[in-house]
Amino acid sequence: MTRPNGSRWAAPARPVWEEPPGRAGLAAKGTVLVLACLAVLFPLWIVVVTSLSSKKTITETGGLVVVPRDLTFLAYQELLSGGQVTRAAVVSVLVTLTGTLFSMTVSVLCAYGLSRPGSTGHRFILLTLMATMFFGAGLIPTYLLVQTLGLTDTYLALILPSAVSVFNILVLRGFFMGVSPELVDSARIDGAGDLRILWQIVMPLSRAVIAVITLFYAVGYWSAWFNASIYLSDQNMMPLQNVLIQLAQKQEIPVGLGQAVKAGDLSGLAVQMAVMVLALLPVAVLSPFVQKHFRKGVLTGAVKG
Repeated sequence: MTRPNGSRWAAPARPVWEEPPGRAGLAAKGTVLVLACLAVLFPLWIVVVTSLSSKKTITETGGLVVVPRDLTFLAYQELLSGGQVTRAAVVSVLVTLTGTLFSMTVSVLCAYGLSRPGSTGHRFILLTLMATMFFGAGLIPTYLLVQTLGLTDTYLALILPSAVSVFNILVLRGFFMGVSPELVDSARIDGAGDLRILWQIVMPLSRAVIAVITLFYAVGYWSAWFNASIYLSDQNMMPLQNVLIQLAQKQEIPVGLGQAVKAGDLSGLAVQMAVMVLALLPVAVLSPFVQKHFRKGVLTGAVKG
């Protein structure tokens, strides 16, 4: 830009962090990213390679294996051939599917009701839910409540105590409030009720945030171990994460694997690593498919409303 007398205006100085990085800055960023990736991938590599290693290789290396040699799938064959680990994996899958469906149903219905202006008790219910984010009853009252309801030693104890997350409800509510009111009003004029509006208008427009919240709930149920450790006493009902803890602490060898370990054909360390891989596999497979919705779903739901 030029002044009326023909001289040029001095360009305003930009902050340092807004300046384009030079070659040294780009090299430093690349180095940091490579090191961060290695810090994440290298332990995973060790876990996978160790789970595929024979007992001879593990013995020669003195523990964890970095360079693959004499790979074998014996640990996975033993784990998936039946017994406690297979049963625990089935329990984890069923609890994750059932719990995620139940949690999403309750969260979506609650968030939609709170996102509608003028709904009955809107402010009181919203403040009550938000209060639970800062104040909790505590572990002992929660356990006594579950015990009084007769939920101990049942799979409902793995779902109901942690079925709803207020944070997820608030994110859904913020996204639902961003849906055009004109679309909702036009649907009401055509005679649509709230459930039909939610199912045919609001939810199709909110696929991004619904996918992200579904992933949150699914990962939470799949990774949960604490509820099972305090509410379940039957080992046959334990989910996969609790069996993994037992193996990591070397408390016991799962049923069906003891003979293979005692016969010298299978290393206990390989079994531990194989269970870790099985526990991580579903999350690692599903996360990339939801990643494209993650930023849009979380940021939009958190900013609006």
